[in-house]
Amino acid sequence: MGSVAVTRAACAALDAEDPLRGFRDEFAVPDGLVYLNGNSLGVLPRAAVQRAREVVTGEWGDGLVRSWNTAGWFDPPRRLGEQVGRLLDAGEGTTVVTDSTSVNLFKALAAAVRIQEEDRPGRRVIVSERDNFPTDLYVAQGLADLLDRGWTLRLVDDAARDLAGALDDTVAVVTLSHVSYRSGRLLDLESVTRAVHAAGALMVWDLSHSAGAVPLSLSRSGADMAVGCTYKYLNAGPGAPAFIWVAHRHQDRFTQPLSGWWGHARPFAMEPAYEPAGGIGRFLCGTQPIASLSLVETGLDAHLRADPGHVRAKSLALGDLFISLVEQRCGRHPLTLVTPRDHRRRGSHVSFRHPHAYAVVRALAARGVVGDYREPELMRFGLTPLYLRHVDVWDAVDALAEVLDSGSWEAAGSALGGLREREAVT
Repeated sequence: MGSVAVTRAACAALDAEDPLRGFRDEFAVPDGLVYLNGNSLGVLPRAAVQRAREVVTGEWGDGLVRSWNTAGWFDPPRRLGEQVGRLLDAGEGTTVVTDSTSVNLFKALAAAVRIQEEDRPGRRVIVSERDNFPTDLYVAQGLADLLDRGWTLRLVDDAARDLAGALDDTVAVVTLSHVSYRSGRLLDLESVTRAVHAAGALMVWDLSHSAGAVPLSLSRSGADMAVGCTYKYLNAGPGAPAFIWVAHRHQDRFTQPLSGWWGHARPFAMEPAYEPAGGIGRFLCGTQPIASLSLVETGLDAHLRADPGHVRAKSLALGDLFISLVEQRCGRHPLTLVTPRDHRRRGSHVSFRHPHAYAVVRALAARGVVGDYREPELMRFGLTPLYLRHVDVWDAVDALAEVLDSGSWEAAGSALGGLREREAVT
């Protein structure tokens, strides 16, 4: 966009030429709302309403327990896993949709630790980034404490800059987010994985802020395991089950730390001793949340029909537009861009720091522009290519300029009180 002034009419012209423009009609975007929080919770797919009705009133209400057979309730984790696998270029039989991201990360890290204890005994360090999503750090620390054999969690301040210096012959596993949940910084999946492997460690990725927005090829990445959620860019609904991916070479060595009956080789034999299923099936644990699982497919369907090249190109174009407009119209205010400008290093959300970010985000929400807030002092704006338009970005920045120029955020801040300004807007 450069320094050339952009008009709303020019944004509307871009929308008219957008190859993804038809997908917006498949999502129930509320009228009068500019929704820039799809990187936290994606918009409802219209098809999900009918699917929920079918599951609740038909399969559950009428079919009752018979639906385990007649509706195939045992199949969704694997079937949906194959669909996610296609989206991530992961290869057949490598992915299941199940449990939460946190639970799946625990499974992956525990399995990686067991593999390393067999292959490279004596390594007792898990490496991550200090700015990783907190639950990832809590899970890694909890596992290290549970092992209680000298295991430690080593944190680096900036994975792109500091990871190489943290890799030595004590490191067993590295776990990082592909896209930083705060800054939107994107790591190179393949080069980071190569560096980790060169140091003799295994690589576990969290793809929660990239799946559905950033093109991925797990089959080419060389990575060992990955996890991610489905309720952000994949629009599966609040708290929807997550996914776990494990490279074929590790599957038969994957020791399930949560050995539930759905991961048993013969779940309906009801045997007293656990025997893991072969392949991807062993990554399941207990009975699945069928109603939630049923909605995952409605979001996936749209993403599988969208050209990933178009998705990425639009994501970057929306980001460029947002950054350019903010700098043109809000440049006199204390805003600091923390998201990389470089397309090779940017995910699909843009974050700006402001000393009163929480109050500003609340003032924007009162004007129908929904972003979110993250510590420290970050305003975060998600760019969801399937249903966000260029005019939405223009309108959002227009509202931001009005909030900052008028100082109306000050009233929102004083109404909230001191401590409230440190809470997250989600």
